[in-house]
Amino acid sequence: MYPPVDVLVVGGGVVGLTTAWELARAGVRVAVLDKDDLGRQASWAGAGIVPPGNAAVARTPYERLKAFSVARYPALTAELREATGIDNGYRVSGALELLGDDVDDDEWRGPGVRVERHDAAGLRRVEPGLAPRWGDGYHLPDVAQVRNPWHLRALIAACAVAGVALHPNTPAVRLLRRGDRVEGVATPGDPYPAGRVLVASGAWSPALLEPVGCRLRVRPVRGQIALLNTGVAGPRPLLLEGRRYVVPRGDGRFLVGSSEEDVGFDARTTADVVAELLGFAAALLPELGRASVERCWAGLRPGSADGMPYLGPVPGVDNLFVAAGHFRAGILLAPGTAALLAALLTDRPPALPLGPFAVDRP
Repeated sequence: MYPPVDVLVVGGGVVGLTTAWELARAGVRVAVLDKDDLGRQASWAGAGIVPPGNAAVARTPYERLKAFSVARYPALTAELREATGIDNGYRVSGALELLGDDVDDDEWRGPGVRVERHDAAGLRRVEPGLAPRWGDGYHLPDVAQVRNPWHLRALIAACAVAGVALHPNTPAVRLLRRGDRVEGVATPGDPYPAGRVLVASGAWSPALLEPVGCRLRVRPVRGQIALLNTGVAGPRPLLLEGRRYVVPRGDGRFLVGSSEEDVGFDARTTADVVAELLGFAAALLPELGRASVERCWAGLRPGSADGMPYLGPVPGVDNLFVAAGHFRAGILLAPGTAALLAALLTDRPPALPLGPFAVDRP
């Protein structure tokens, strides 16, 4: 029999782990369940891009959440290193947003963000290896990155140090509801009792919530990524074109991504998409055409109906909460999401209004 906890977090990705750590540091008894190894789904698969935000001029609820979350990253990084000794790879690398023939949007820019328009010569002063075809774009000096696997290792270690009960490879079979409350979750073994339950299991969240009357509009969207290695270390800016990117890790490795595919819960990589990613990388940086391919993988991002995550209580169930639907921005939004949900779960007012992210919003 599992010992009862104050909060049971279902989902051991970056959102669930960060929230668990915030709660544990506040003196809450917390446990985390995950059907697989901790952090090995969408959180592991991303590129860890952290674009800048500016809370003072943010115009929408999403921009305010983004700015709130981005501002927390430097302190979170320092706290994780102090607690665990693990470097999560957070670095301010800067980025070039390249404008192709059919790409001229503000995917990475935003209000109050430092940005410099450049012609071809200006772009090559920032990244001399850029292919000649790219002749116009923006330099965003404040774009940062975090190395997803390192960050997740730091979070798992920090949770363990803080006393969080971690249960990988322990799926939540169903929520145990009695009246207008849940008493915990059923697992393949014993039930896990809890005072409150937070469902943060990404694309798998709707299946757990629907039996208690919550129809969460979240679907899996496959994203494929390739990892290349040139063997040449050194700082380089990120390269962004529309929703695709090349992320230099500084040690000679380059992440190239990513696709957006509605294929259900199929997390396989495919030859056609990987070939397209490799061609895209070489078209940006010709040296990547000669790089070795270390590996390719895919993750199932939790896409929401309107592009915003669902954060907050489940209507009709007093002690059930949700943090899901972050799509491509789980790593980016996790620090802010965790702070807001930890406040809510400890009966404190969240720093931002959660109404726009409500589970039952139109």
